[in-house]
Amino acid sequence: MIIDTTEIQAIYSFSRLESLKEVYRIIWTLVPIFTLVLGITLGVLVIVWLEREISAGIQQRIGPEYAGPLGIFQALADGTKLLFKENLLPSRGDTRLFSIGPAIAVISILLSYSVIPFSSRFILADLSIGVFLWIAVSSLAPVGLLMSGYGSNNKYSFLGGLRAAAQSISYEIPLTLCVLSISLRAIR
Repeated sequence: MIIDTTEIQAIYSFSRLESLKEVYRIIWTLVPIFTLVLGITLGVLVIVWLEREISAGIQQRIGPEYAGPLGIFQALADGTKLLFKENLLPSRGDTRLFSIGPAIAVISILLSYSVIPFSSRFILADLSIGVFLWIAVSSLAPVGLLMSGYGSNNKYSFLGGLRAAAQSISYEIPLTLCVLSISLRAIR
């Protein structure tokens, strides 16, 4: 059996074309997500800059002006400073609880994004109980706040963690009732 080299080249070019189509599809699936994240990030930076400028105007003082032109990079400078700060652990507290608490709070919030469909083709977890899973996972954040406050072995830190958890729960209860009422209405 003799195979023509033009047929082999046609097969290779077709497989390359299919792989390029797949890459193209993945890129165009991720473009709306990155656009949304970039827009939200820039919006937050602008809002923080406006808040500092308006606060400075009300208090008759000079606002942020050293980080970039007109101080527009001040929020980025603050975030960079926060990333490079030294991690301090309490000497008499439970360091494991103190360290795991913020991780539980952040992971529960990030995990709740798994049930949100970003487009008709890009769904991380297609579950029939998506709303209920979102409510259950996002309600774990107050546990992380309580763990951090308790792990410090300081009554004031514990009260601060308790207050933050109570505030988080007080926001979650009305949100949960609204979401569940819409879900029950949609079932009919």
